[in-house]
Amino acid sequence: MILQSPGDVAFQIFGFPVYWYGIILAIACFVAVIVAKVIYAWVYKDNKSDFIWEVAPFVVILGIIGARLYYCLVNIDYYLFHPIEIFYIRGGGLSIHGGLIAGVLGLFIASRKYKIPFLSLLDVFSVGTVFAQSLGRWGNFFNNEAFGLPYNGGVKLYIPPALRPEGFLTLEYYHPTFLYESFCDFIIFLVLLFVIKRFGVKFQGLTVCVYLMLYSLIRYFIEGIRLDSALNIGNLHIAQIISVIIFLLAFIFAVFIILRKNNLKHD
Repeated sequence: MILQSPGDVAFQIFGFPVYWYGIILAIACFVAVIVAKVIYAWVYKDNKSDFIWEVAPFVVILGIIGARLYYCLVNIDYYLFHPIEIFYIRGGGLSIHGGLIAGVLGLFIASRKYKIPFLSLLDVFSVGTVFAQSLGRWGNFFNNEAFGLPYNGGVKLYIPPALRPEGFLTLEYYHPTFLYESFCDFIIFLVLLFVIKRFGVKFQGLTVCVYLMLYSLIRYFIEGIRLDSALNIGNLHIAQIISVIIFLLAFIFAVFIILRKNNLKHD
């Protein structure tokens, strides 16, 4: 099967292009909030889950700002000479790691403002976030980005000559790494449904730790075959390094949550 983007522009309004990336991003953000709201009501048996709509702007706005700033930082050599393009996000250029960091900050601010347990917010939004990531990766498909090494197997991605990396201009087909991550994100979503339902109330914060560990694992390995990663340090992509750090921090925090809960139980 050959995957080929039909183009990054969905339609035009009075000559103004509307990009598939922006449409998919908007849908993904909206779905993330709906999933978080449904999960909160499902797990905590709370009929007041509408407050999630009030929390959402903190997460979405800060998340998008953080995702854009992070992307620009790891591509600083370009944006130092094109600073106005920092504001051009309609066609792509967002980093999930930056979005996660800023999104957590947004949830912390919202938890203090609305007097809601911070860890429970992290848990429900982690489930919504990974589902949104599964959808959002298709924005990369329309942009002809997030692709891997040359590949001519069963499911392959055609990249137009103008967008092929230097040294690969004669090669047409590549690993559809956006598809790999989309699929893996959906599997993580299913795992998190089980985790939050089974352990969400007793071990608040555990679900987000599982999310961060699983996502870091799949991102580390998928990033290893990508050709369009930003900022390499030695033989590692910066996203791989950040993934390792996040995995270790999440693992340590998960162990702390479990041990703390068990110690309180025995006390």
